[in-house]
Amino acid sequence: MSGALAPYARQLADGLAALGLDAAPELVARLLAFGELLLKWNRVYNLTAIRDPKETVTHHLLDSLAVLPWLGSPRALADIGAGAGLPGIVLALACPDMAVYSVESVGKKAGFQQQAKIELELRNLTILQRRAETIRPEELPDGGAQAVISRAFSSLADFVRLAGHLAREGGALHAMKGVYPGAEIAALPAGWGIEDARPLTVPGLTAERHLLRIRRV
Repeated sequence: MSGALAPYARQLADGLAALGLDAAPELVARLLAFGELLLKWNRVYNLTAIRDPKETVTHHLLDSLAVLPWLGSPRALADIGAGAGLPGIVLALACPDMAVYSVESVGKKAGFQQQAKIELELRNLTILQRRAETIRPEELPDGGAQAVISRAFSSLADFVRLAGHLAREGGALHAMKGVYPGAEIAALPAGWGIEDARPLTVPGLTAERHLLRIRRV
């Protein structure tokens, strides 16, 4: 393939393999196509601070994919405050059998996601240009999502407050964080607790990453 990300195709494939994920050429090509769209739109719409092609692979694509081994196999996932579709669109590409609901209230970001859905033919992706707290659980399959995820969306307390109702019975919230958020964990509202706090290794990225699983207690 051609494009700004073409030189990093091998790095992406190796990163997928290091994460224990499928590194099929078709998936690599689709992930890179999404990255190219992101770089193109970012020049006009300022969707993300990262503009470097290599960092697009490490900080966006592989960073989003690093959570996948720890999510289980949810039938439905809701990405809250999805921005440019991170991690939701990346996870939808990697898991075509998983229904992904991407929640983003900012018009230009939701518009980019709609364009990516069309160009990448993502039939398992639904974009909701709404604030999370306005979405009713019954708008999602089975009365809520089995996994509700956020990437640098808010504090853990706000994540629970704004999106906790979207996790179906037995489901969980998954918060993608950088450094271990001890103070935020201590401030979780009553009725919620940390089930798992897992450090993540993102291939090609030296910064700290953690994935926290939060459930009703």
